[in-house]
Amino acid sequence: MLVFLVVGSYSYIYHLYKNRKDASGVDYEHYSNMALKDDIGDTPVKPISDEKKK
Repeated sequence: MLVFLVVGSYSYIYHLYKNRKDASGVDYEHYSNMALKDDIGDTPVKPISDEKKK
């Protein structure tokens, strides 16, 4: 039983790291420190330029 749980856990972790991007192509690992770096002077998590929206 323990071997099954260990193998299942490692395969799930491998699956998570292999498929880090969701269907829209967003890699949410960029957002992992958002709660810690939320001061007004901090750099944006993912800066967006105005030229991209045009």
